Amino acid sequence: MTRSAPEPRTTAQDEGYEPDPRRWRALSVTLVAGFMTLLDVSIVSVALPSMTEGLDATPATIQWVVSGYALTFGLMLVPAGRLGDAFGRRRLFLVGLAGFVLSSAAAGAAPSVGLLVAARLVQGLAAGCLAPQNSALIQQLFRGAERGRAFGMFGATIGVSTATGPVVGGVILALAGDADGWRWIFYVNVPIGVLAFVLALRLLPRGGSGRSGHIDGVGVALLGLGALALLFPLVQAESGGLGELWWLFPVGLALMVAFARWEQRVVRRGGQPVFDPRLVTRTRGYAAGAALGTVYFLGFSGIWLVLALFFQTGLDYTPLQSGLSVTPYALGSACTAVVAGRLVERYGRALTVIGLVGVAIGIAAAAVVLLLVPPQAAGWAVAPALLLGGIGGGFVISPNITMTLRNVPVQMAGAAGGGLQTAQRFGASIGTAALPGLFYVVLSSAGGDYAVAAAAGLAVALVTTLAALVLAVLDLRRDRRDDARDRAARDGEPAPSGAHAWHG
Repeated sequence: MTRSAPEPRTTAQDEGYEPDPRRWRALSVTLVAGFMTLLDVSIVSVALPSMTEGLDATPATIQWVVSGYALTFGLMLVPAGRLGDAFGRRRLFLVGLAGFVLSSAAAGAAPSVGLLVAARLVQGLAAGCLAPQNSALIQQLFRGAERGRAFGMFGATIGVSTATGPVVGGVILALAGDADGWRWIFYVNVPIGVLAFVLALRLLPRGGSGRSGHIDGVGVALLGLGALALLFPLVQAESGGLGELWWLFPVGLALMVAFARWEQRVVRRGGQPVFDPRLVTRTRGYAAGAALGTVYFLGFSGIWLVLALFFQTGLDYTPLQSGLSVTPYALGSACTAVVAGRLVERYGRALTVIGLVGVAIGIAAAAVVLLLVPPQAAGWAVAPALLLGGIGGGFVISPNITMTLRNVPVQMAGAAGGGLQTAQRFGASIGTAALPGLFYVVLSSAGGDYAVAAAAGLAVALVTTLAALVLAVLDLRRDRRDDARDRAARDGEPAPSGAHAWHG
């Protein structure tokens, strides 16, 4: 496609923008911290068997080491984004990073499974405090093409951390041993986190965001309870949470409706909401991007668990061998995410469309390979398909973040970034609960055929990818219509009413 996207609107904030000479070094520090927090979503899964044995825990209890972290991570994102907007992103980043380092040390030293789970819950809260500050600081520090490049690096961090968690976990266990090697999965965060903290003190910009420090307590409570009701059955899926706790879904939806109405009331009264509803209703591209991210992460996050089950349970791979088998995806995603960040200002949403096509082809090819290739050759044979999927995936995450947040006012960047990542966490939670469950159902009905079970999981991921592709195409068409209206208005024709950026 040769058509270039229009230049982003220039706001009063952009006109007064003075680039921070340390902005790229500051970005590198925030990305290191972001990599650690996202890596901890998946890295722990390969160490669960040794944790179970070392702490004499039941499988249902040890599962909370994974699900507890995911739960508190998701619950903290939007409130932490709003706190960063109100009290300063540097301050919230440092608080979150300090909490993450301390809770990592506590998790590594935990003498019992109860204390390990407690440390992981705190670690998830700290990670949720950090995550929205990353995207908000990019909004604050960068403009124009530089912002696209920065989000490209951020997208690469998300993709690589998610896909390489099993590899890194396998390497640590191989080096530290099976007995207490799992403790080093947490200990490794401590020196890296301390160094990042020292550098963040020096490099991150001081000062607040210029917003009121008032926090909407009712909104925080409604959002927290609603998210908890929706997420809790999902993180308990492996121990029967979906069947026993299904009633929490309508409760959660009711609380979310109440939250939306309350936030509208706060805005009408001139207050400061936790999550301003005008981000969804009046900010060009935000609602579409959040929906696309939710659907995409539903399949994207579940794929790795399905492949880990196939390789480790079906083919008796070690955790390290299993992780290395999916490394081609991470490599492809890392390379193209950085390139996509440089191209997004020119091609816009078209990059997401191209990327999703690549992901769909890669997933479909991987499913066919697993069905047709002898099991002993599966690890090598599936690598080209995963590489293609990764190349496409790099054109999805970072451009979608850029396109979703590009029209968000900088003073709302924390809450907007937290909302986007919360949507992605919901999608990831559904995917990590549904796809492994489907894997076991198909495995049982197919007489223990692991290839068929893995292909079924990949087929579901393909469907969610195609659904995300439909959303991307619709948003691309809407962007082109709006751009045509903007050009007509600049040429002197009456400016039509439409979906434009909100700068309130």
